[in-house]
Amino acid sequence: MSQSATIRVLIADDHSIVRQGLATIVNRDPEMTAIATAENGQQALELFRQHQPDVTLMDLRMPQVGGVEAISAICAQFKSARIIVLTTYDGDEDIYRGLHAGAQGYLLKDAKPNELLQAIRIVARGQQYIPPLVGAKLVQRLSNPELSDRELEVLGLMAQGMSNLDIATTLIIGESTVKSHVNRILGKLGVSDRTQAVIVAVKRGIVSL
Repeated sequence: MSQSATIRVLIADDHSIVRQGLATIVNRDPEMTAIATAENGQQALELFRQHQPDVTLMDLRMPQVGGVEAISAICAQFKSARIIVLTTYDGDEDIYRGLHAGAQGYLLKDAKPNELLQAIRIVARGQQYIPPLVGAKLVQRLSNPELSDRELEVLGLMAQGMSNLDIATTLIIGESTVKSHVNRILGKLGVSDRTQAVIVAVKRGIVSL
């Protein structure tokens, strides 16, 4: 944190009204100031380099460069970066990716302004802020079997409505191999058919439609 008592906050979100609303909430607190706003992950990285904020509020899904990629890039360059994911997405995979990338906090956009300000203060002190519901979903994610990179590829194509033959053609592998991947995906997700697999994957944030 900077030497002054004021906590300097960078806000990254692709919706203008959200950026303005967050800046208003932050600036209303006498101990904080919103120093800059970014509308995508690339801007967030550039503005972080320029301003070196005490805390960054980062949306997960933004155009050009997403939140997870931006968090990874920032944390790779600035070991002391303190980032809070602020998103509408509460799937356990979203939570895992955000925190695994280096974020110290995870907050949903329906949080009350006081909770947001509290989270900023806690993270500015170098501590983590993970609400109980988010923590429970993270524990659930860590206890679930991991999908391999190939299984994630197959699942993504399933979500696009592709048949086993279509997937085999796209990935240049045998149809029987695709069937094996699909069966392992169903088992790891704890579902009995492809439709359920896609529904669960979207809900958890593993794939997006």
